Amino acid sequence: MSEPKEKGKGLFGRLFKGGGASSPAAPEKEQTEEASTAVSPPVAEVPVAAAAPKVEPVKQSWFQRLKSGLGKTSSKLTTGITDLFSKRKLDAETLDDLEDLLIQSDLGLETTSRITAAIGKGRFEKGISAEEVRSILSDEVERVLAPVAKPLVIDPSRKPHVIMMVGVNGTGKTTTIGKLATKFKSEGKSVLLAAGDTFRAAAIDQLKVWGERTGCPVVARDVGGDSSGLAFDALKQAQASGADVLLLDTAGRLQNKQVLMEELEKVTRVLKKLDPSAPHDVVLVLDATTGQNALQQVEVFRDRAGVTGLVMTKLDGTARGGILVAIAAKFGLPVHAIGVGESADDLQPFSAQDFADAIAGT
Repeated sequence: MSEPKEKGKGLFGRLFKGGGASSPAAPEKEQTEEASTAVSPPVAEVPVAAAAPKVEPVKQSWFQRLKSGLGKTSSKLTTGITDLFSKRKLDAETLDDLEDLLIQSDLGLETTSRITAAIGKGRFEKGISAEEVRSILSDEVERVLAPVAKPLVIDPSRKPHVIMMVGVNGTGKTTTIGKLATKFKSEGKSVLLAAGDTFRAAAIDQLKVWGERTGCPVVARDVGGDSSGLAFDALKQAQASGADVLLLDTAGRLQNKQVLMEELEKVTRVLKKLDPSAPHDVVLVLDATTGQNALQQVEVFRDRAGVTGLVMTKLDGTARGGILVAIAAKFGLPVHAIGVGESADDLQPFSAQDFADAIAGT
């Protein structure tokens, strides 16, 4: 019977110097394996291909984003116009069909009449292309919108310039405040935010988040707090700090119009105790997806809250963007800005020409 091998004398013992004693000559098989290992040619390293450079997406211009955002509205119009004016002479029936298309696109009766009159002038029983119709559509829409395209201008002589934001819940009012704060801060202005929608915890929290993002202080109270008292405190703080702009959020509950409007009137009275000229702007935020309902909102808030200008949001999510044209024609209120997306730079000053070209697909 053979004796057992000493501990540490095998291959692993030699490799890891087990047992500390010098090892005797290895068996022939082990020597052959070592020799074979020793003479093996080195394995060539396979070069690792360099990672492809990251291609940043090309940032679209504002007009490209606007055109894309108004794509649903534009597509409805341009497709209908192409169907109507392909190899067909202009007659009363065609104009009636065009009128129906424009009204269904929420452009309103007044603007629709202007467009059909301009197209029909001197062209009866003559051929007219879809491209010509879209060009006339763009021109007439721009004529309606040009007088109301007015930026929201901050008066540097007012410390602060008070902007009261109003509108029903869900229009994007609080988000619009955050985007405006971003814009004003980028212009070097100091901005104070006031969470005056004290009925909704989500609105208060959302404004606090925007305050953190923009570096703007936020005046807020617990849910259910007195909104007029908060407005008073916010204006007092803005005056003491020398802020350039005070952006004041308010509650939006159109289903209880009387209570809402009385509350807004109270906020206005309280602000005037500290500054008789405040608020300097009352901006109504409208959701384009509401279509014809937006007309009623403008009328109610104009009559009771003294609206001085408009911002329209969510134009990228609807085929009803034409409602802005109907609102401009009926009320003539300044349109300060429009929104076509979620990011801060998706809210831009309103351009009548850009909007008209985008909606007409020209």
